[in-house]
Amino acid sequence: MHRSSIFVRRYSGIDMEDSVQVRCTRCKNVFRDRAKRLQNGYSRQCPSCEIVLFFDEDSHDSNIKRAMRTARRARKELRESEGASPRTTAGVSRQYGGRSASNARQSEEEDGD
Repeated sequence: MHRSSIFVRRYSGIDMEDSVQVRCTRCKNVFRDRAKRLQNGYSRQCPSCEIVLFFDEDSHDSNIKRAMRTARRARKELRESEGASPRTTAGVSRQYGGRSASNARQSEEEDGD
């Protein structure tokens, strides 16, 4: 994994590698886009020269190919990291409790009558 091509973003104490550098074919400026977006058929304007870049795995442009490869690796790493560490929300598992609280209140009211 090349740290120069993948941007590491800190989010809630977790390293997320979700941003990929893209080099414009026309002006050669570098900008970032999310790895989840960079898939076949995606298009985006360069923020600098405003040319429309079309992202395709089979592109003839080496800059587009490199960005697509990096995005694919980043998505794979994100999937693996999500699968390896289950999400814990404040240490409490969330289960559906149904309407038990309102049912309990209703039965108390009936008993009090």
